Amino acid sequence: MNGKSALGAVLVALGGLMVLKFLGINLGWIISLLMPFILIGLGFVGLKNNSKIIGSVLVAVGAIMLLPHLFGIVSLLLAIGLIVWGVSMFRNKRHV
Repeated sequence: MNGKSALGAVLVALGGLMVLKFLGINLGWIISLLMPFILIGLGFVGLKNNSKIIGSVLVAVGAIMLLPHLFGIVSLLLAIGLIVWGVSMFRNKRHV
């Protein structure tokens, strides 16, 4: 599959999701999760095809859109790390 076929497949899938939303089938969470990755992918395709300005803009916009999703994952990992650290402090407690 070359770059134009992949781009066409992505555009068809994106259009299909938009039509489903118009028909009342709410898949907004899928769109909000996939859209940053689609933009980053299209940006890399643009960078590969020597469209440096458009590619850079698409990568930057996709990365900015992805930040809230990453913040949730990072905060979850931080919470798990704090729990593990607290449990390890209980287990390493020495009785004098």
